[in-house]
Amino acid sequence: MNQTEHNEEINLMEYLEVLWKRKWLIIIPTILISIAVGIWSFLQTPVWEVDALVQPSKFFVQAENGQFSEVLVVDPKQIAGQINQQAYNGLLAAELNLNINTLPAIIAENLKDTKLVRIWVRDSDVDRGAKILVALFRHLKSELDKKIDVEIKGLDTQIASNENAIKQNEFTIKDKFNEIKLLDIQKTKTRQEISTAENRIKISEERAKNVSEEMRSVKERIDALEEQLKKTLGEQRQTGESIGLLLYMSYVQNNLQYYNTLDEKLSGEKNLQESLQLEIKGKTENLKEIDTQIEKCKNDVDKISNTMENIKKQIELLTERKLRIDFAQLIKEPTPSLGPVAPQKRKNVMIAGFFGLVIFTLLAFFLDYIRKQKAAIGNK
Repeated sequence: MNQTEHNEEINLMEYLEVLWKRKWLIIIPTILISIAVGIWSFLQTPVWEVDALVQPSKFFVQAENGQFSEVLVVDPKQIAGQINQQAYNGLLAAELNLNINTLPAIIAENLKDTKLVRIWVRDSDVDRGAKILVALFRHLKSELDKKIDVEIKGLDTQIASNENAIKQNEFTIKDKFNEIKLLDIQKTKTRQEISTAENRIKISEERAKNVSEEMRSVKERIDALEEQLKKTLGEQRQTGESIGLLLYMSYVQNNLQYYNTLDEKLSGEKNLQESLQLEIKGKTENLKEIDTQIEKCKNDVDKISNTMENIKKQIELLTERKLRIDFAQLIKEPTPSLGPVAPQKRKNVMIAGFFGLVIFTLLAFFLDYIRKQKAAIGNK
């Protein structure tokens, strides 16, 4: 165990001796390389990063529970993929009059846990980078908003259709009210006709009563005359009295005719009353039918009103859904970084120094290895 530790100490000392012996071989080239990389980085044209945030177009749909859920027209990852695949480079180069081969790389990503797309470009010309991003957003907005326009037109069509349905229902309700007014007029007229018929019945009954009384009076007279006539015939009077008898008989005959006339008149009044009763009964049935029709019209109006309320609520929901639609937006305008992102001078110098140190350290050990091999050959 002690022997092993002793060997490790000897090896470590040998390594340190090699490093110390060839320290200038390691340090000087490393410093020279770091200086060279630093000078090279200093002479490079500064590159700035210009970025922007885009929110895709979105709309809302209503679920069965009545809640609205957000729906994006296009998935942000798909948008970022199209940009990274250089789908818009040709359009941008043509629009901005740039050489597509020298067009700066445009990179996009969907920010984690968001529905935003971050787009950035690295260019030595900040203004050109901003113009590229603005032009790219215009193309994206044009494509995304087309689908939103279709959604809005669909909602407008539904709203217009519902508004037309409301107008049609309003016309129907107006017709129903007019129908109710006509039925009320008809009802009033029928009631007046019933009242007139009842008055005519009363008048007829009064006339029938008078005729009956008159018939009773005539009947009494006829009976009295017949009694007197029988008495006269029984006594068999003289010829002069026969003339009076004839007069009695003529008077009786006239009263009988008058009685028959009254009887016919009474029958006519009764027929008239029966006819008026039937008329009243028919018109009473008509009143019931009119009331039924009026009630039906009122029920129809209530149903149509409820339908209109439902349609209005549907219009409110469609309008709310339309108001919730968002077109593609540039959440963050193209903004350059606070400082150049390239070349990273300090980082480049540190990387050059690190790799120079590693390479020349390995070179030092390699040269020491060759030296030992030559010494071993010479000893043999």
